[in-house]
Amino acid sequence: MREMSDSFTAPTPNVTPAPSESGAPASLTPAVAKFKSCRWRRPPEDGPECCGHRDVLPMAGTTGFDPEAWCPDCTFFKLRRTPKKRSPEDYRY
Repeated sequence: MREMSDSFTAPTPNVTPAPSESGAPASLTPAVAKFKSCRWRRPPEDGPECCGHRDVLPMAGTTGFDPEAWCPDCTFFKLRRTPKKRSPEDYRY
């Protein structure tokens, strides 16, 4: 009797995603991309990377924060923006 091969399993290639110009992996999920651009994201320099919003932080916590669970339907999302430099004429009262 001839042995049958398992046609349902394919070998998975050992490929690492190429980093983009910013140094982040090229294939971010929409939830992670939204989390990375949110103003409430606590950066890794300030401790564990998590959502720092006052209503999310007590429930989600700082350890093991998962953007896939919180960020897709977040009602607190605000885009992180760089403040514009004001001219000295803006300070006249």
